Amino acid sequence: MSRSLVVRLLGTSVLIVVLSVGAAAWLAAKTATRAVQQEQSHSLAGDSLIHDALLGYAAEHPRWTGVEPLVRRLAAESGRQITLTTVGGTVIAASDPGVPVSARADAVLDPLGAAIDPRAVGPYRISGRDQARQHARAGKRLRCLRDQGVAATIEETPAGRLVVRLAAGSPRQRADCNFREDEPSAGERAALDHLQTRVTGCLKGHLLTEVSFYTTDFTPIHRDPTNVGNSQAIQDCVDRGRREQLRRYVAEPARLYLTSPARPPVPVFDLSPESTGRIAVVTASVLVAAITVTLVVGMWLVRPLRALTAAVDGAASRPAPVRIARNDEIGRLAAAFNALADRSEHSERQRRTMVDDIAHELRSPLTNIRNWLTAGQDGLADLDQDLIRLLLEEAGLLQHIVDDLADLAEADAGTLALNLGEHAVGDLLAQVCEAHRGTGLTVGGDLWAVVDPIRFRQIVGNLLTNAWRHTPADGRVEVRAAVEGDDLVIDVADTGEGIAADDLPHVFDRFWRADRARARATGGSGLGLSIARKLAQAHGGDITVISTHGRGSTFTVRLPAPDSPHPRPASP
Repeated sequence: MSRSLVVRLLGTSVLIVVLSVGAAAWLAAKTATRAVQQEQSHSLAGDSLIHDALLGYAAEHPRWTGVEPLVRRLAAESGRQITLTTVGGTVIAASDPGVPVSARADAVLDPLGAAIDPRAVGPYRISGRDQARQHARAGKRLRCLRDQGVAATIEETPAGRLVVRLAAGSPRQRADCNFREDEPSAGERAALDHLQTRVTGCLKGHLLTEVSFYTTDFTPIHRDPTNVGNSQAIQDCVDRGRREQLRRYVAEPARLYLTSPARPPVPVFDLSPESTGRIAVVTASVLVAAITVTLVVGMWLVRPLRALTAAVDGAASRPAPVRIARNDEIGRLAAAFNALADRSEHSERQRRTMVDDIAHELRSPLTNIRNWLTAGQDGLADLDQDLIRLLLEEAGLLQHIVDDLADLAEADAGTLALNLGEHAVGDLLAQVCEAHRGTGLTVGGDLWAVVDPIRFRQIVGNLLTNAWRHTPADGRVEVRAAVEGDDLVIDVADTGEGIAADDLPHVFDRFWRADRARARATGGSGLGLSIARKLAQAHGGDITVISTHGRGSTFTVRLPAPDSPHPRPASP
């Protein structure tokens, strides 16, 4: 049972359900945690709004008098208890009077603190006619820019000014729109002069020369180039002067205390017996549903697998095809199984054919040897030299067939040993051609190759033997060798009878002949071309053939070129 696919699927489903329940619990916990974090985030955002609103009030009013309505409104909107005190601890305003505050304030409200609040404008606020003239000038510049196709917007500063902002990447404006809308009014100019006086006194204390202010953005203009390297000291003097100038226009620093109203804690999870029982019932229902579905699906999956198993067990020697029409993994498995059965049947047919061919090839020479020896034993024939020569020829043919079969067996098993070395291709080909007189040889240059010389000569020798066997006496056979790209190419071409197009795919099959009736007449075992191809593949190459029936054939051997760093791996 532990090896059953159904049991494994069932165990997998149970594990998945358990993990799903655990994941659901983890997700619930994470969701609750995230909700708490979001609540804290909202609380922080609300506290930030309270801080900003009260800081803006301090920047726009010289005293905290009148801040009580704002405090109560902010407390109602945020749900927080707000208490505002002086630095000394005197209560300025409180949304819930009498509520104790903590020993440490949540924030100190000072518009002139580390960074001057931009809403603290003091004497730089413009109004009346100055504001009307400045607004008209800003509107005129905005219209001028837009008429030129320049994207621009306008915004109002806390001081009551309108400022024109050019969009990023805007084209250069023409000279007729270069007038400035930020030119100080008379009141602003007086405030800037007063600021410059304060800043000049500070700069003198730092042994620096005075600076000027042309606009209300408080950017200092350096008259003396020596001031450039002291920009931080100058900026400190500017900030100090602005704080001294604005102090009487803003409220004094105050402390802000924020507390939450008392409320009973709400549990995140209700783990009462009723809730626990409900979770148990739901979990059990999920388990039952998962087990039921798993059993149904498992039986559906196992049925075709059992059919495959029965087909294998019921086959005496080879698996028989099965009929399973499904378009899923098991259907593809059945298709692969049927293909395997077909290949097994094809291999069996090939095996029977090869056994028949081997028996046929061995029977003739063995029969001749036995008949002549029997005749000699019975005194019907004299064991003279001619008879001995005939018996030796038949024995040599047997040895040739056995050697060829041994070579093929080693090549198929991958145990064919090669004694590789660097050899001159021309010399090896000349030796083979000399053994096959009448063969023409053409070598394109001084070619070298890393080969087993004996096996190399066997490759070319088998091709030449096959070529001469099918070439008439007045025909010719030629061997050509050259380098083409990364390959050493050796062509064995003949002007013989050629090979029909239907027979070309079978020329390298073992014991195959286009005309079996001529097998004994032409000689050979039918293994020469198969052995030649196996030897070429063992050298990292291959053999191909092109032929025209009645006009001859060309067998081409391709091996790694002499300058290749390593021979290519043998083809499977």
